[in-house]
Order: sequence, then C-alpha cells, then structure tokens
Amino acid sequence: MSWPSRFPTVDFTLDWQTLVAYGFGLVLLYLLARLLFVPMKWALPIIVNSFVGIAFILIFNLVGGLFDLRLALNPITVLIAGFLGLPGVGLLLALEYVVQST
Repeated sequence: MSWPSRFPTVDFTLDWQTLVAYGFGLVLLYLLARLLFVPMKWALPIIVNSFVGIAFILIFNLVGGLFDLRLALNPITVLIAGFLGLPGVGLLLALEYVVQST
C-alpha cells in the first residue's frame, strides 16, 4: 500500500546562509526588545510617582486654599512631590515662601 498522492512531498533544505540570517534576526529581535523594555522599568515608577505627586499637590491645594496657600502644578513640582512624598510638598511650600518673601 502506497502513500496517497494528494500529499505532496516537501523538500526542506536549509543552507547555512539562511540559518545565519535567522540567527541574526533572532539576536536583533532580542536586542530590540531589551532596548525597548529596559527603559520601561525606569519609566513606570516615574509615571506612578508623578500621579502620586499630582494627587498630593491637588489635595494640598484643596486644603491649603482655605488658608490661602497654593502650589503650582507643573512637571517639576509634580516630580518633586512624587519622589519625595509629603516632605516634598513641604519643601515646595518652603521654597514658595522663600521666593515670595524676597
């Protein structure tokens, strides 16, 4: 009994140039993935801390508005408040006081 003729035979030959090209492509794909994902490890905490800084400043402006105290909401103040937390908000308030008193 012979194999049915509806299945064609496949000639799977792989020369060394094609193998090297596949290997080079895999190495290039690995390097590209590392290049893109490693900065994300650094960027994600900065983004999270920025949102925390925005929340701190907005809460401070909400409460401080009752006492006529406000902090500017810009990227520098957001990053300071995000990285340093509540002491950062205190630092920003002290800097605001020093700048206004001079």
